[in-house]
Amino acid sequence: MSCQILDGRLIARNIQEELKNRVENFCRDRQFRPHLTAVLVGADPASEVYVRNKQTACQKIGMSSDLRRLPATTTTAELLKLIEQLNRDPNVHGILVQLPLPAHISPEQVLDAIDPNKDVDAFHPYNVGLVAQGRPKFLPCTPFGVLQILKHGGIITRGQRVCILGRSDIVGKPLASMLVQRTSPLGADFANATVTLCHSQTPELASITREADILVAAIGKPQWVTADMVKPGAVVIDVGINRTVSGLVGDVDYASVSAIARAITPVPGGVGPLTVTMLMSNTLVAAEQSALIAAS
Repeated sequence: MSCQILDGRLIARNIQEELKNRVENFCRDRQFRPHLTAVLVGADPASEVYVRNKQTACQKIGMSSDLRRLPATTTTAELLKLIEQLNRDPNVHGILVQLPLPAHISPEQVLDAIDPNKDVDAFHPYNVGLVAQGRPKFLPCTPFGVLQILKHGGIITRGQRVCILGRSDIVGKPLASMLVQRTSPLGADFANATVTLCHSQTPELASITREADILVAAIGKPQWVTADMVKPGAVVIDVGINRTVSGLVGDVDYASVSAIARAITPVPGGVGPLTVTMLMSNTLVAAEQSALIAAS
């Protein structure tokens, strides 16, 4: 069986070209530039890379961005004060607080403090609720990236059995919520799935994953999903990014699974580039909504 490689880098570049044109039109019509502010607390090396990638993506499509660096000793009160300042700043359209935060700071308290209209990660309870109701203001970046990969790969979810491994608030739960809706911003073909959400307490896990037409792995365990867990001819979306002595690998054993799958995402170069691209899309939407409010 020939396995289709779902090239996230190529898909991201194509979407970024579309976003670049939209940003140019927006700037011409509105006379200001969509702006993303990232907040980084501490000096986690992986977080440094992620933030730098997001700033580079902003530059590529013509959006402006800045980075607010805070020491690891920053208190919750100090961080919340900064967020309140950014909430009030009309020149900031999107606010991104890079996770993870230092252990002494509650991420829930911080994320809840972000203005939902500037919550371009879609982590605020208000935006989570809108996603669950099928009327989102913003879609969570990684799940939205998964949908984009499926769309550009010509893989519909309507009427398909989807199994998601992992129940995180960042990927598993919002993706499940999006896929069971009657439609999505990408159309009804990329919703209307029958979804099973599996986790560490799911019994007989392999028997469930083998029934899936589309299998999404988001558990953070390197090469954990093996060929015997996958239905031949299934589509496999690997969201995991794990650092090992041999380099970056996903949650899926790529070599064995790609031999039986119909389509698969590589790691790196699969979902990751789309996550950043969808953040850009959400920031542009936030700026567009802000402009409409200002004009009303």
